[in-house]
Parts: sequence; structure tokens; C-alpha cells
Amino acid sequence: MNKTINIVLAGVGGQGTLVAGKLLGTIAVKMGWDVKVSEVHGMSQRGGSVITYVRMGEKIYSPVIEQGMADFVLAFEELEALRWAPLLATGGTMIINKKQIIPVTVKIGKAVYPDGIVEELKKAGRKGTTIIEIDAEKLAVESGNVRCVNMVMIGAMSLFSQIPDAVWQEGLLEVFPEKLQEMNRIAFEKGKGTHIID
Repeated sequence: MNKTINIVLAGVGGQGTLVAGKLLGTIAVKMGWDVKVSEVHGMSQRGGSVITYVRMGEKIYSPVIEQGMADFVLAFEELEALRWAPLLATGGTMIINKKQIIPVTVKIGKAVYPDGIVEELKKAGRKGTTIIEIDAEKLAVESGNVRCVNMVMIGAMSLFSQIPDAVWQEGLLEVFPEKLQEMNRIAFEKGKGTHIID
């Protein structure tokens, strides 16, 4: 593998970004790549912002993804897409879960949740950048559990990867306990079935 793949997983506490990062790290190891995963929890237990960096390639020296360097940004919530959009590289792909989780500052009237985030990001997107919105929560519920949003998002991203499906399936079996494997496998497949590639 010559190219390093930089992936940003951005969401709020409880959306499963950390588990998604663990799966990606497992996949990288199965592919024989070096991998670094860095997690910033913030106030995750109170619904605060959580970001996970995953870097995989032949040799990775740092887990940090600088501005304009992310090949993929998976935003599990719309405001997080806006917050972390500057990390997306030219030619990169952002997949946004069509979900708004209202922060405490908005609830108490100290801030306003912006309107039309996805549309604005698409307008502002650099040439060659792909921005896609999916209803990952709906697909997760169809999979059997709303908490499977993370696997829907990873499944959608897998459409853009060169990683064989068999490796993804092995990773899912390794990361999840037996009782959770089937629903997460279904969620992954539903993410893949979003037909987001023209």
C-alpha cells in the first residue's frame, strides 16, 4: 500500500464513533497495514463532541489528521459535519448522517442551530470533493437497533474503499460479541446498499 488513508469519525457521545474506530483499526491490521487510532472524547457522556482519527498505511508515524488531509469524514450528526469539514481533503468524501442532535447551548438559548448545513457544505465544497447525506438512523432502526448508526456509516464508506468485503465481514465478527454480530452485519450491509456511488 503506497497511499495513507486518513479517516475522521465525528459525532456526539453515544453514537458509536469509538467502536467504528476500533473496527477500522481491526480492518487495517487484517490488511497488513500499520494503523494509528486517536480518540478525543470531550464531554461524550453528556452528548458532547467526539472525534476519532484513524490513519492506515504502510507506515504511520502520527495519529493526528491535519486540516485538509482527511480522505473521509464520517459525520454522525449534521453540526459535527460543519465543525469538522475543514479536515476534508480536496478529492475527499464526506458522508453525513441526516440527524440533528441539539446541543445544550442551543437548548438554553445561548446559541442557534444553523439551518441548511448539508446544502451549505455542498455549495462550499472544493472541486472534486464529494458530500453525501444518508438517513443512517432510519437504516439502523431497520437493522434492529438505532445504536447501529455507526455500522451504517462504515458500510457506506466501504463502497469507496479497496478493502475486500470478506475482510470487512471478518472484522465485524472480531469486534462485536456474538449476540450483536447479526444486527451490526445487517447495518453494515444497509449502509453499503445506499447506492451513493453514481
